[in-house]
Amino acid sequence: MGKKKKSDGYTSKGERRSVSKWVTKAMKKEVPPIVTLNNKWKAYKKGRNVMLTIPNPNVKMEANKPFIRVNAKEVWRNPNEVYMMKS
Repeated sequence: MGKKKKSDGYTSKGERRSVSKWVTKAMKKEVPPIVTLNNKWKAYKKGRNVMLTIPNPNVKMEANKPFIRVNAKEVWRNPNEVYMMKS
C-alpha cells in the first residue's frame, strides 16, 4: 500500500454539533454533584478560572434570578495560603 497524502483542501467550519444536545445533557446529569465540585476544586487549585453557581443573596431586588454565577475567588479562600495554628 502506498503512503497517503494529507489533504489541506478542506477544513470544517464547526457550525453544527457532532453530538445531539439531549445526549450531552444526559451525560452531564449522570455525573454526581460531589464529583463536579471535586473537579472544580482541583481546577481552582491549579489556578484556572472557575465559576460557581450559588443562591442569590439579593433575592428581594432580583426575584427573577434565584441563582447567580460567581467567580470561585470570591467564594473560596486562596488555595496557596498556608494555615498555621497559634501555639
